[in-house]
Parts: sequence; C-alpha cells; structure tokens
Amino acid sequence: MTRIKDIARVQGVRSNQLVGYGLVVGLNGTGDSNKTIETLQSVANMLRQFGVLINQDDLKTKNVAAVMVTATLPPFVREGDTIDITVSSMGDAKSIQGGELVQTPLQAGNGEVYAVAQGAVSTGGFMAGNGGNTRQKNFPTVGTTPNGAIVERTVEDDIGANGNMSLSLMSPDFTTASRIVDVINLRFGPVARAANAGRIDISIPSYYRGNVVGFVAGLEELSIMPDNIAKVVVSERTGTIVMGGDVSVDEVAITQGGLSISVEEDTETDQPAPFSYGSTVVSKQSDVEVNEAPASSIILPATANVSDVVGALNAVGATPRDIISILQAIKASGALHAELQII
Repeated sequence: MTRIKDIARVQGVRSNQLVGYGLVVGLNGTGDSNKTIETLQSVANMLRQFGVLINQDDLKTKNVAAVMVTATLPPFVREGDTIDITVSSMGDAKSIQGGELVQTPLQAGNGEVYAVAQGAVSTGGFMAGNGGNTRQKNFPTVGTTPNGAIVERTVEDDIGANGNMSLSLMSPDFTTASRIVDVINLRFGPVARAANAGRIDISIPSYYRGNVVGFVAGLEELSIMPDNIAKVVVSERTGTIVMGGDVSVDEVAITQGGLSISVEEDTETDQPAPFSYGSTVVSKQSDVEVNEAPASSIILPATANVSDVVGALNAVGATPRDIISILQAIKASGALHAELQII
C-alpha cells in the first residue's frame, strides 16, 4: 500500500526556477582574463553605477569572474525568507573559491525578479599549482551559497479558493486514478472524479472550507495500491536489467550458442642450396580454426515470467548482453507482454 502523498501532488503547488547574471569579486588572481569581454563590460557598468568612470581597456579582471546564479523558489515562501543559490563561472576563471558574489537579482521565466542573491561562495574544491604542475579537487568553478538569496516576491498558492482543487499523478495511470477516486469518496463522500489518467478533480466538503490544509493532509494520508504497466528496462552500456513483477511471457523456445573463430600464423624460412645464387625467402602460413559451441536450448511454458527467462538464461551461461539481445528478440516475436525500454 502507498500513500496518495507519495504518488500525487496538489496541482498548483510547485517550485519555480530562478536565474541571474552577476559578478564574483575578491578572487586571488584566479578570475577571468582580459579576453572575457562580458566581464570587462560588467565591471565597467557596475563601477559606473557608483559614479566611477573608467576606460574598459584599462581594467584588469583577474580578481573578478562573471557567473550565472541559479536557485529554486519553493512553494509557500514569503518575503524575507532565504533560499540556497548555485554560482557557476561562465568565463575562463580558474576558480571562484573564496570569492564574494555581489548583489544579483534573480528572475523567473516571466522576467519578474523574485529574489536577490549575495554572499560568500564555497566550492568545496580547489586548484593549486603553477604551469603544467597543478592539482585540482572537485570543480572549483562551481560553488554554492547556503541561504544566499532573500525572497523579495511571493508566488501565491491559494489552494481551494473557489472550493475546488485537483491532484496530479506523478505517473499517470487510469487504474491508479480510479482507485484514488474510490478511496477519497469512501472517506469524504462523493467529492472526487477522475478527469483523466493524470488528474483528479475534488470538491472540498463544506465542513472543510475553513480548514483546507487539514483536508489536504487527510487526503495525503489515504493509502491505495497503485497500478503500473508491465515494463522491462535494460541498459546496453552496463548490462543492467530491471523488470516489474507483472511481466509475462508466452510459450517460447530460446536457443543460445556461440561461434569461436581463431586465426594463427606460422613463419617459415626457405634457405637456398649452398654456393647457389638464391636468396632466403620468409613466408607465413595461416591456420584458421572454427569452433562452434553446442547450442543451449530452453523451452519455457506460457505461465513463465521474465524472471524465469532470465534465471534460465543465467543457468546456461548467457552474459547480461546476451540476455538483453534475447529479450529484444522475444519482444520482436510478440511473446513478451511488457514494454521494453532501452536506456
């Protein structure tokens, strides 16, 4: 049994991505070079805001790095709350360790600013050395600042304002949606209906209109048995096979054998007769040998599942890559009743 909380979420309750462009200052000569034009322009523009006018060509930016700042704005945060930020170099800086991010507005996809970031950057790595003799740990060009951004604007999530709300299934499935509707209606009365395989519309009972949080908490604690389609996932790169428990296979015969070909070369030397005008001739003789291992045949009944197939193939010495190829062939023959996904 699984809680509704673990397989569905309240529609509208979501995070938002934020991004901004800024400068990290105070670096120990590991910042962007003068070839990074965006850093030169950014420093000149920043100084101009403080009344300092300087020629861009006269700037030395080895202690400054241009960075992109990213963050995630969680739901229900309010003005004044703090969130974590990630700072990533976008120029040719060697390291931003020990630098200070200057005030950087963070905006969402709609162009509105929702937070402002500033603070010391910690990379958890370093780069030391000179010339060709350097040592590096982790990635010193990407760092984080815990609680480095202050929320300036709230994304309102007024759940159930009109007496209605919806649940979104993380893995849409008609059977699972129907079971959720049944368990909700059993607990709260006929208030839920499945709009499709991924959305369930709910009318909040009148006695919960003043306590929507309590109603949602009650919904999330309800337990159901989710249903999933039969699927076999295989990775050809690593030879990994993952399968569900509802995968079935029709009666099928599998033959697995191997063909081994080896080529060996022998060097032979022909010497001329004594006191003749002949010369030594070196020749190579190839010996080709073909060995075909006896095939291993397996016949499984129609009640078998993929676990039986894989177990039987392991018993005859098939490698994981052989098993993946055989599963693909079984699927192509129509005997495998499951979705075969290759990653």
